[in-house]
Amino acid sequence: MQPFDRFPLATASSDSDQRKLKIDVLLNHFRTGLVCAFIPFFFSKKGAAVAALIFAATASLGAATGENAETGGTGKADAAFDKTLGQLIGEPGGPPGAIAVVQRGHDVKVFRKGVVDQKTGKPIRFFDRFRIGSVGKAFNGAVALQLVAQGKLSLSDTIGQRLPTLPWAWHNVTLGQLLNHTSGLPNFTNAPGWQRAAQEGEYLSPMDVIGLVSAQPLAFPPGSSYAYSNTDNIVVGLFAEMATGLSYDLLLYQLAFDPLRLRRTVMSLGFSMQAPFVHGYDNNATGERDDISEALNMSEVWAAGAQISSLFDLNRFIRAYAGGKLFGGATRAAQTHFVPGGESEPKGPGENSAGLALFKYDTRCGTVYGHTGNFPGYTTIAVSSPDGRRSFVMLVSTHLDKATGVPATFQFWRRTAEDGVCAAFAR
Repeated sequence: MQPFDRFPLATASSDSDQRKLKIDVLLNHFRTGLVCAFIPFFFSKKGAAVAALIFAATASLGAATGENAETGGTGKADAAFDKTLGQLIGEPGGPPGAIAVVQRGHDVKVFRKGVVDQKTGKPIRFFDRFRIGSVGKAFNGAVALQLVAQGKLSLSDTIGQRLPTLPWAWHNVTLGQLLNHTSGLPNFTNAPGWQRAAQEGEYLSPMDVIGLVSAQPLAFPPGSSYAYSNTDNIVVGLFAEMATGLSYDLLLYQLAFDPLRLRRTVMSLGFSMQAPFVHGYDNNATGERDDISEALNMSEVWAAGAQISSLFDLNRFIRAYAGGKLFGGATRAAQTHFVPGGESEPKGPGENSAGLALFKYDTRCGTVYGHTGNFPGYTTIAVSSPDGRRSFVMLVSTHLDKATGVPATFQFWRRTAEDGVCAAFAR
């Protein structure tokens, strides 16, 4: 957890929620030792005076950052998103809980609905962790594209050059084609062997995953078409390891987690999640909802989406990554050369186009860059304006896409996401 001067100030969708969030911030800093370190100072005479000033400032925090600081445009857009997010909870097969953050420059606003856990009925807190699914592919891109910018990899490097032990039919596929899903590699999550392994909770190494589809032909000649494939990201992770001699999880730490101070983001390769976390549920539209937060072994997806993160960590990351702060020049230009019609999974708001480990979403309120993600029990979207100044991140605690659950509820999720983008662009 970050010091106060580096921690985004969170407002909320109601005065009551805002007070609770301020208390959550203080309690979380107390648990991490930050507040404890100040206690001896506060009990000195000088400290008492400083403490009085601090608590006076805190008491006025809501007036400075809540409704009184909103313009008519931001207030209206925030209210519209808050309403839509609340309605999403009530849709058939909708999520038991949802939390989102909208950031406009230095103005940060948090929205939360429903519960973190159906058993306790408690609300979601901003520091609770959640599975981010395919949003983890953006982290994969952050690693690979920084290595490209450093000259340790090239977008024209082929599988045959870097990973010659992989299937011969794959050898002409380039790193760039893997990153924008124009490789033609078969998707391992469609393989019967992977689905059986997922049901039984087997551990799968990256090479085990590749072995599930190694005998299948390419879907099309590399570079000739677009098809979202989770296998692409497994191979990208292997590219990074081969180029550096370092493990993928260490590369994530060195190139993303540590420099961006993502203290609540981890690469998880087992079943369990470190508490506190948002519980994820199946998308059953009738009857009881099963808690499937820890039902799958994350080794089965590895670099294609095994990360766990928190609301503010993900917001900080997407502003840096999608906003072009991690690399520039020719690498950034190549990343933002988009394939029209290339959809993320799940499909994001507006019109989708695919770049290098990055999607462009052209919405009614403006264009954002980012990624969406699914995992059993979770659906996530993280986007920012191309300059990184305006961002929107939303987590809901069930799996929503066009292929599973209630189709109308998924479309309502897309509408909710677009309302969130509109709130980020509001003035």
